[in-house]
Amino acid sequence: MLETKPVLLIVEDDLDVADMLNAYFNVQGFEVQTANWGEDAVKICSSHPPDLVILDIRLPDIDGFEVARRLRTNRRTQNIPIIFLTEKRARSDRLQGLELGGDDYITKPFDIQELRLRVRNALSRTKIGTVTNPVTNLPEGLLLDERLSECVKKDGWSMLHIRLENLDFFRDNYGFVASDDVLKAISLMISSAVRDVGAPEDFLGQLNPADFVLVTNATRLLILREKITTRLEQSLDYFYPLKDRGKKEMQSKRIVIRTGILDANQGPFQDLKALKKSLLSAG
Repeated sequence: MLETKPVLLIVEDDLDVADMLNAYFNVQGFEVQTANWGEDAVKICSSHPPDLVILDIRLPDIDGFEVARRLRTNRRTQNIPIIFLTEKRARSDRLQGLELGGDDYITKPFDIQELRLRVRNALSRTKIGTVTNPVTNLPEGLLLDERLSECVKKDGWSMLHIRLENLDFFRDNYGFVASDDVLKAISLMISSAVRDVGAPEDFLGQLNPADFVLVTNATRLLILREKITTRLEQSLDYFYPLKDRGKKEMQSKRIVIRTGILDANQGPFQDLKALKKSLLSAG
């Protein structure tokens, strides 16, 4: 399986600079997107968050500072690294960029090799720091991988895979804020069920926005599965506006809870990648 390319968004109204950066980072193995207007940059980040934004300050509509402010105040985009790339050299401008949560500040003219290294370093810091989901606060990324890697080497564990089907359809119809509220509510209900009938050693994490994993043992797994599915299924209606709850055309696209079980007896698993693949296939 090929490794996913890091996605860069270059926000620059100077087309020559934008084209040069696009060509350079494509050759360096990045997937590059470009935006010439601040409003377009905000929309792109909200719909398909990039791994990093290279952001000019002087833009035709809203300036880069306003773009950064909006990204930092949106739960979906608040953790995207931002590198300001600008002609503004004043100390006050640099401080403003850093106060808004910018990860770096580079002035024009710039050294393209230096920019590449700063992009690499910002992405590395982000990767190391990604241990909890910004919406649900559940373990993900490296912290989740560490826990699942322990299972590859041990016996006696069972996992419950919980999937939210049609979450993308919900997001497209009601927006990212409503979708994030659903994720937060569902994660709280799952966590509450684990506290009620689980054990201190049980582990709840998030594989991706629509997939959760609960690591427990065979004795508690079926009890937890029933408790969790009952709570979630009883609550799904409340996520929808009253006007949409009875619509027939919405029934086939409503959020549905799917669960699957994976245990150590289905192994051995060669590595973490094999375990994750089996887990996502469960249910």
